[in-house]
Amino acid sequence: MKDWIKKALTKRIRQREIPPDPRLLIGVKFTITMTLILSTLETIHIAFLGKWNSEIFSAITALTGTITGILITQKA
Repeated sequence: MKDWIKKALTKRIRQREIPPDPRLLIGVKFTITMTLILSTLETIHIAFLGKWNSEIFSAITALTGTITGILITQKA
């Protein structure tokens, strides 16, 4: 598993591979990292305070939607 993000974003047109823009790769990696950090933060928030934080969940939802949108539109 060398670079699964780059492989997921690579287009294939007529037996030819077109690699994604390096800026796109950095953006997707940043978004995935932030999603993981926010998920951890939400888990800690629930564990220690016993409350659900809707703002953190909204940020997680937005970032997840961004990742999904990028992956779907990049392959099209």
